[in-house]
Amino acid sequence: MNKLFADLENQIKSFSENTISSERKEMLQPLIDYIQSKIEANQVVKLNFICTHNSRRSHLSQIWAQTMAFYFGINNVQCFSGGTEATALFPKVAETLSKQGFSVGALSAEANPVYSIKFSDNEHPVIGFSKVFDAEFNPKSGFAAIMTCSQADEGCPFIAGAEKRFPIRYDDPKVYDNTNLQTEKYSERSIEIATEMKYVFSQIKKYYVS
Repeated sequence: MNKLFADLENQIKSFSENTISSERKEMLQPLIDYIQSKIEANQVVKLNFICTHNSRRSHLSQIWAQTMAFYFGINNVQCFSGGTEATALFPKVAETLSKQGFSVGALSAEANPVYSIKFSDNEHPVIGFSKVFDAEFNPKSGFAAIMTCSQADEGCPFIAGAEKRFPIRYDDPKVYDNTNLQTEKYSERSIEIATEMKYVFSQIKKYYVS
């Protein structure tokens, strides 16, 4: 397996697919099949995780999916995120990822700050900031749209350029903002997403075309 930061790798090893219900595994299977078909066709896998504000769940999903692809040595996977509107990556998300083993740095301090989120010394960081799903930073065609919240899924019946669409929804940790449960619930949501992304990429069989 590829080299991650030690603390992050230890976190990942602790995530067990036994915590994922059979119903959730059934929901994740079409995404697994999509990724597998791309790998077998020797095509780039482009995954765009979409939520309403691109501030919490979509970023966590993007970052953990990119990390798990690297962890399992699945090449040619490019993960993105976007919203139906742009706001800002919520600071608690960056804090949570930092505590879970990522190297997180602020590249700008404006209203919509830009973060560098690294999972390995020698790999490019994930660049985290809030953007709409069809922003210039994101792919325009040949990608899978993964809808991580019900509002975006129901509010966007059509995602231009998406060749597949997968509703994989997560509860919003935002409901715990400014409560004494905030830190715990953001960590729980991050671990839930990480565990499911670990399961997805653990199911992919690698093919190499000479």
